[in-house]
Amino acid sequence: MIASIRGSVLTRSQQQAIIDVSGVGYLVNITPGTSSLLKLGSEISLFTSMIVREDAMTLYGFTDAFEQILFDLLRSVTGVGPKSALGILSSLTTEQIQLAVATEDDAAFRAVTGIGPKTAKLITVTLAGKLQSASTMDAPSRRTDLTSVIEALIGLGWPERNAAEAVREANSSLGQGATRDAILRFTLTRLGAGKSVSGSDR
Repeated sequence: MIASIRGSVLTRSQQQAIIDVSGVGYLVNITPGTSSLLKLGSEISLFTSMIVREDAMTLYGFTDAFEQILFDLLRSVTGVGPKSALGILSSLTTEQIQLAVATEDDAAFRAVTGIGPKTAKLITVTLAGKLQSASTMDAPSRRTDLTSVIEALIGLGWPERNAAEAVREANSSLGQGATRDAILRFTLTRLGAGKSVSGSDR
């Protein structure tokens, strides 16, 4: 099993790249987001998932370890193969996938080409409760910010679904550059900061 590769970029397109590792060229399927990070001739490290079938051995590569974990989790859903999983990761960010699952927003997955209503619902049901633990294995600061705000709101007594919905709205309204404090202020305003939570006011 090939879990990662490191080498120089020989060729790349929106969907594939050839990585030269000590004179051997590996054809790797990638997302447009990953493609945008690759520069011809530069050295790159990719986390990979290797799919072995009777007629082929196919590599899928990711610059982000959590994105690779999500790819494998998506493939565990009935009806989602490697191409569909890569399509989801090409259309949605990891944060959007996390929030869609947390809020049971299967519409986010229905918007992806090739994902029907039943499969979209299965994704939210199958991945429920799995993403938070997976994210701790490799959590860039932005993902950590969003997750920590949800956890803080839950700690204040808000239901997880309400907290996740508020964070999703904050992420959409404030943009990727928003700080954790800005996200928290937005969500508290959205939920009603002055409201008594869990009877804690005395």
